[in-house]
Amino acid sequence: MQTTDNPLKLDTSLATNEATPDESPIDLPSFDGSAPPPQNLIDACVHCGFCLPTCPSYRVIGKENDSPRGRIYLMDAINKGEAPLSPASVQHFDTCLGCLACTTACPSGVQYDKLISSVRPQIQRNHPRPIKQKAVRQLIFSLFPYPDRIRLLLTPLALYQKLGISKLLKKTGLLKQISPNLAAMESLLPPVTASCFADNLPEEIPATTDKRYRVGMILGCVQRVFFSGVNEATARVLSANGCEIIVPRSQGCCSALPEHQGETAQAQALARQMIDSFEGTGVEYIIINAAGCGHTLKEYGHILADDPAYADKAKAFAAKVRDVQEFLAEVGLSAELHPLQTDPLVTVYQDACHLLHGQKISRQPRQLLQQIPGLALKEPLDAALCCGSAGVYNMLQPEIAEELGQMKATNLVKTGATLIASSNPGCSLQIKQSLENQGQKVMLKHPMELLDLSIRGEKLS
Repeated sequence: MQTTDNPLKLDTSLATNEATPDESPIDLPSFDGSAPPPQNLIDACVHCGFCLPTCPSYRVIGKENDSPRGRIYLMDAINKGEAPLSPASVQHFDTCLGCLACTTACPSGVQYDKLISSVRPQIQRNHPRPIKQKAVRQLIFSLFPYPDRIRLLLTPLALYQKLGISKLLKKTGLLKQISPNLAAMESLLPPVTASCFADNLPEEIPATTDKRYRVGMILGCVQRVFFSGVNEATARVLSANGCEIIVPRSQGCCSALPEHQGETAQAQALARQMIDSFEGTGVEYIIINAAGCGHTLKEYGHILADDPAYADKAKAFAAKVRDVQEFLAEVGLSAELHPLQTDPLVTVYQDACHLLHGQKISRQPRQLLQQIPGLALKEPLDAALCCGSAGVYNMLQPEIAEELGQMKATNLVKTGATLIASSNPGCSLQIKQSLENQGQKVMLKHPMELLDLSIRGEKLS
């Protein structure tokens, strides 16, 4: 393995802190003293470049500064006062999807996930964003982590869709001209149906067979509103496999959306609420069916490490968290499975980044799907490449996200599969939009929906 001393040249727009003759040093914005990127983690990077081909932003933009290695150099320069936390440097950090593919590829074990997660809050505290950026972010973080707030908008959104305003705006491209970010939000909006308006699961769901486990279930935010059918299917699958399920009414957002974007205070508040909602329930496991949420839930010990009242509770909570596919593969399916259609069902499984790279879960979903009689599983090219969703990335960086979505959709379609299995709501919305843009009609389902149909002996429609 060859290394180079400095393959990265920082952009000339990244001004240094050097003073000109007869001038005192200029006080340029930098990281503050509250948990800056740890220098020992920065120094672990040997600049080998194995991360470059795995990085989605580098694949699209093609610039070193928009790669993990480039961002690590930038962190190092800012730490040492050799470059400021300027708009240019912030843009390079903002292009990172946080998909963690680089952590899987890195032969040196560089903990890039910890590095980028330490940079996000620094940006929020020390970089004044432009007014338009600030407004978009405020809208996102004031709305999406709160299902009740989303539901307040459902009626006008339903009318907006029914009256054809959505199709008109897409046809004219007017909204995209006004705001690419709002256009991205609008394009990802799923159909508003009656099921979006209320939570349909009771607080306690008994096992339909001999009880094996008592588990808690997390509903999510966007998942709860727009993918309630996935939650209902998940509950039926767990119940059919001997699980008594507790669904606390007081639970809110898992905190993934704000945590991934450096909104630390909001993330911590939501994490505390989640922990409190399951306190005293006596559950052995806490089950989640959304990849990004699961990764964050398992990070509660880190998110609340400095909170003396919650640090130990957070660790204990995180130790119980299981992705539903991880859990079912671990305990084994006890319910009988039936074919989903008469002919072989050619299916491609789409790896969500925070399952594959964040939680190292890849084998388990495939094992479960392959137990469904008549289901033939295909593997896509570039399976580990992010689809561009990445939480709210597709709303904040729509152009890069759109290109990645097109790559992902193309590779999934090329398998010849008639069904896509996707374990994350954000990925599902992104892929559906990309398929629509390509004029492709391929059915997309959550693996729990497929297992639910198989257990009940119903055919796929």
